Amino acid sequence: MKVIQLPRSKVHLGEPLLWNVRDEQGKLLLSKGHVIASERQLDELLERGAFVDVEEVKASAQETQPQEAKKISVPPNLFGLWAQTAEDLRTLLHKPDEHSDFVLQVKAFAKRIIDLLDYNVDIALYRAVRQDNVHHFYYGYSHAIHTAVLCILLARRMQWTSERMLSLVQAALTMNLSILELQGQMAAQDVPMREQQKIEIVAHPAKAVAMLTHLGVCDSDWLTAIAQHHEHLDGTGYPTACTVISEMAVALRVTDVFMAKISPRALREALSPQDAIRQLYREDKGGAISTAIIKEFGIYPPGDFVKLASGELAIVVQRTANAKAPIVGAITDTLGRATTKTVRHDSGQAEFAIVGNATDKAMLKRLPPERLFGFSMAPAKP
Repeated sequence: MKVIQLPRSKVHLGEPLLWNVRDEQGKLLLSKGHVIASERQLDELLERGAFVDVEEVKASAQETQPQEAKKISVPPNLFGLWAQTAEDLRTLLHKPDEHSDFVLQVKAFAKRIIDLLDYNVDIALYRAVRQDNVHHFYYGYSHAIHTAVLCILLARRMQWTSERMLSLVQAALTMNLSILELQGQMAAQDVPMREQQKIEIVAHPAKAVAMLTHLGVCDSDWLTAIAQHHEHLDGTGYPTACTVISEMAVALRVTDVFMAKISPRALREALSPQDAIRQLYREDKGGAISTAIIKEFGIYPPGDFVKLASGELAIVVQRTANAKAPIVGAITDTLGRATTKTVRHDSGQAEFAIVGNATDKAMLKRLPPERLFGFSMAPAKP
């Protein structure tokens, strides 16, 4: 794929984009037809680095449209909807005092994440695992969304009520309200945490609770989960070293830490899902929460890059009832040479069994998820 910078002159506020917009590595940022509503959104997109596929531009230029052509409503690409969530969450949380209906907006955003997840759970997990091309600037917001996704799956596995699940999801989205920008800075820095940063990290649970209370949050489960989400039952946590911790706070801490471990930073590579799962199971001593996460996430989750018994390298694309044998999409031949066509295999079959993780991830840098899942459409709301 050859890309060129998105020309600002071709973006008209309030009108659908003419092409898919990607970053320099080819990762989809906004899907064709997405509407940019403000100059600020456009400025931030261009500063982030926005590119378009040369072939898409050529194809668009060759299209002939009648003068009175009607506009066609195309269902949005699910990847495009997910890609927009981090920016939208930043718009909501960066200056929360500017939103008079803040609590209602957080609730609406949480329900939006639940809806996106329900369109295709495997795509949601793929995004959490496959973060090779992430922009560290958005780390705090993306991390909150990935954690919220795992919280939804955990709550459902544990058969929590929908109201309780919603409290947990809202807590996940706002747990780091006071340090969201700091998280992006720390993800991008190639030196260990500085002393002032450590002070802010230790203080953030209480500060987030104070901010949310000021903004009108009165859900005690939501607030308590955030206040205690870095506490441990043995008293080794922070900020108060308490030993009586709510179940929701434990769930939030475990999902938060798990997602942080599999997310890359400038200072370190992401932990493999398998290593993160082993650590989680050991730290939780095989408890109900770790067991639920493992069952939902899978031993080889969507997005994991694996080697098959056939010699092919593949990306996990779909979980199955067998946590060790998901459906995979092969992106090489049996000699490990890149191919242009993705072939799906059931890794439960001996010839396509997963024999380990693939380590050379260079070929993933420009691998669009649409190649694995197709142009996944989000169903229109009734």
